[in-house]
Amino acid sequence: MPEQGRGAPHAPGRNLRARRRRPAVLAMAVALIAAGGLGGAVLYNSTGQRVAVLALARDVPFGQVVTDADLVVARIATDPALKPLSAEDRKKAVGQRATTDLRRGALLLSADVAPNLAVQPGQLVVGVSAKRTQLPAARLQPGVSIVVVYTPDSGRPESLSALVVTVGRVDTDGSQVVDVAVAAADAPRLASWVASGRIQVVLAPRGAAGGAPTPSGTAAPSGAPSGTAAPTAPTASAGSAAPSGAGGG
Repeated sequence: MPEQGRGAPHAPGRNLRARRRRPAVLAMAVALIAAGGLGGAVLYNSTGQRVAVLALARDVPFGQVVTDADLVVARIATDPALKPLSAEDRKKAVGQRATTDLRRGALLLSADVAPNLAVQPGQLVVGVSAKRTQLPAARLQPGVSIVVVYTPDSGRPESLSALVVTVGRVDTDGSQVVDVAVAAADAPRLASWVASGRIQVVLAPRGAAGGAPTPSGTAAPSGAPSGTAAPTAPTASAGSAAPSGAGGG
């Protein structure tokens, strides 16, 4: 007979077992958090290097000259998909014109600004209105050399070289107005071509000298008076030769 008064052995209660496991669980959680933080730091150091770039401190309307007060330096993580202007290019950006509406807080890209072009003496600015199918797929920018080709119903095509001065907004129907500078003698001819709607805008090759190219077998008309050289428009960037304003002939 078992002695009376001696309690029988019993297993630890559920609460006691839970208390024993709790320190181990906490230690494991702390270790996982530390490992996650270390991995995040490594990932940040490998992909999150910060670089100083230019951003807009305030809105700059299309065509307005960019001032130093319009710009601010921002530090962003490097990303091959983003190619904003470096903070070191600040002096180069100041004084150029906005090629589109620039919004506050946006990064400043090289395509957002272009040199402040001035129409030369002896030149006139003609607005070339064209549909999407009449323009090159590449985005036109101020300072780019182009060739406006006229394709009449009868007769051979004619062409005039020109320099892009400003680029208007794309309309809802895809049409766009591009202001170009040409020799004063060529302006009426170009305006009549634009009014007919039978034109095609062609990009002139970079580095082209002595005027823009003409259609095969067709000489570009020369609007400059005989014996008078048409003034040359300034180039917008290195490697892009400005057309003479008169037709290349």
